[in-house]
Amino acid sequence: MSTSSASVKEPGVEQQGRSYGSGARILSVGIACTGLLTLAYFSISSHVLSEAAAARIALLWSVMFVIISVIYRPIEQLLSRTIAERRAKGQAEQSLRVPMLIQAGFALTFLLAALAFKADLVNNVFDHYQALYDVLVFGTLAYAASYFARGWLAGNEYFALYGGLVLVESLSRLCFALAVVLGITSGQTAVALGIAAAPLVSLVVVPAAFARRAQERREASGKGPAPGAPPAGLGARSAMSIPITADEADAALAGPGTEGVQEAAAHDELSLRRGSGFAGWVSGIMLSEQTLLNAAVLTVYATSANKALAGIVFDVLLIARAPLQLFQAIQTSLLPHLTGLEATAGHDEFARAIRITVLAITAFAAAVALGLLAIGPFVLGHLFGQDYTYNRIGLALVGVGMGLHLISGALNQAALARDRARAAAGCWALAAVAFLIWILTPAVSEQLLRAEIGYAGATALLALMLRMLYLRSAPARRVPA
Repeated sequence: MSTSSASVKEPGVEQQGRSYGSGARILSVGIACTGLLTLAYFSISSHVLSEAAAARIALLWSVMFVIISVIYRPIEQLLSRTIAERRAKGQAEQSLRVPMLIQAGFALTFLLAALAFKADLVNNVFDHYQALYDVLVFGTLAYAASYFARGWLAGNEYFALYGGLVLVESLSRLCFALAVVLGITSGQTAVALGIAAAPLVSLVVVPAAFARRAQERREASGKGPAPGAPPAGLGARSAMSIPITADEADAALAGPGTEGVQEAAAHDELSLRRGSGFAGWVSGIMLSEQTLLNAAVLTVYATSANKALAGIVFDVLLIARAPLQLFQAIQTSLLPHLTGLEATAGHDEFARAIRITVLAITAFAAAVALGLLAIGPFVLGHLFGQDYTYNRIGLALVGVGMGLHLISGALNQAALARDRARAAAGCWALAAVAFLIWILTPAVSEQLLRAEIGYAGATALLALMLRMLYLRSAPARRVPA
């Protein structure tokens, strides 16, 4: 075992890099298809329903995904980060009791709130359509299981199964819209039911994940440590030749029953207070993100005399939503990867992963913005069948904002991996408040253009703040002896 850091790239870090790259590619394929299927779902809905009905479907989706992103995505992130950190340190599998309790608490809170405000939701939000309220409640509760499964799959790096889960979800949702096209059923409720059924259908991949986990345990129990492998107590840290003290080595070599290992395990065990704190700050991040994506839709729906305009605003912001859904592939694999690198002092690879991700996003966003500037109005007009004259400058601004939003997502995962969730939540909250102030101020009379300008400006502010946080939280480089 080396007592100093190696000057060459560590094999453990190389393996983590390959795992991240492979996982990101696998997820990208699955979630790219998911984004296209989601786009197809709303495109078909806009053709088979009236403008008002299509706007209500868009509103239902917006309301539901604000809720599930705020109350369920934090648990996905918590599970992913916690499981990945323990795996990187070579520790025992994390208990799921605390995340389950937090998730159940969030779901119960939502149900009580939905029942308390049922009349307002049915009459004032969904224009007296009880079925849309039922879809909201049932679908939101169903997503509790879906997002819990996503976090567990991500933390264990079962990226193919994660991609399969979201792909099955979007495909099953699309089937309900296609059923209306084929004449099997008809109407707004039939299309909306796909939103409620999709999360339940997606869970068909979970038994395959359990089977894979059971197989891994059988293989692990039937084999001893590989030749040259570090003692179990040292885990990934020893494998990567990270300097350790003599006391740490003695405690690790003594075996899992020693007092030192027990104390370390107790320290790393996720408590309800610690887990709730992390989930709470990430909930704030998710609420702020959904504010950037949905506040314009909701405010236009509430204030405009033309309710169909809310559907048009939603369609334009799909320019941002579709790539953001695709980028979930990168985010999902990036968080456990960065968490593992942070746990094993792979700081150079940490910075390299962020740098490559940001450069790729920049190139992608530039291409999207130029494409929207050239042919954006033509494409959107034919894709959604809306008789509306789109502003190509406004569409290009959404493309720029989308890129800044994606960059912010990458920097946000770096902050979460370094346990800076509270500081990151502050950055997101400031950007969301700035966007709300802008969107409610009639500085630009045309509501769609106001939303486009505001989105680009708010995401620019967000990216700048998260960049400053990333630089401040970077560990100091050690000077070689």
